[in-house]
Amino acid sequence: MVTGLITRIITHRMAGIGILLYHHSQLTSAGLTGWNCAREYDESGRLIQETAHNGDITRYRYDNPHSDFPCATEDATGSRKTMTWSRYGQLLSFTDCSGYVTRYDHDRLGQMTAVHREKGLSQYRAYDSRGQLIAVKDMQGHEMRYEYNAAGDLTAVIAPDGSRNGTQYDAWGKAIRTTQGGLTRNMEYDAAGRVIRLTSENGSHTTFRYDVLDRLIQETGFDGRTQRYHHD
Repeated sequence: MVTGLITRIITHRMAGIGILLYHHSQLTSAGLTGWNCAREYDESGRLIQETAHNGDITRYRYDNPHSDFPCATEDATGSRKTMTWSRYGQLLSFTDCSGYVTRYDHDRLGQMTAVHREKGLSQYRAYDSRGQLIAVKDMQGHEMRYEYNAAGDLTAVIAPDGSRNGTQYDAWGKAIRTTQGGLTRNMEYDAAGRVIRLTSENGSHTTFRYDVLDRLIQETGFDGRTQRYHHD
């Protein structure tokens, strides 16, 4: 039974590590089609224990009475993971249950600029003056680069081998041409901004029709076959 409303959800996802923090107003349990979980909170409203539908319990520890971010979690097997955070809520380090430490660097705008793993393996990220990601260098030194137009739309992704995937946009910011793996596809839109035609690199078309509720009702493929969709 839900006894209150969710007021905020904060998700931290860094280099494959997902930490999901819930801020609730008296939400003690929730379920969907019989899959339930129960949560317990301290007097400050911070999540301290979560019981999954199978009975497994995860506990959350805090080392700062004024922080919403846990310093450690402990799962049903007793495995413990620890985290450290900046004063602004940025993840600085993560230690997994095996003791391996991953550290994170951030710039003055709070954007993650580096991930440092064990054995000196690091990944780096670079941003332009607008805060847009322009380069990612992986742990093997391979660099992926990104380009944008004046509106901030991603226009090109350049792989380490120099291959380029690009996107062109119209004045309204809709993608009208994409190139991937050397193959180009063009998109056309109606006045409502819905895709009505895709044209492949060999000139064949796929067309789309919609009803007054913007629901797709017909698709005619490159091979001329038509698929119709019916809605309740």
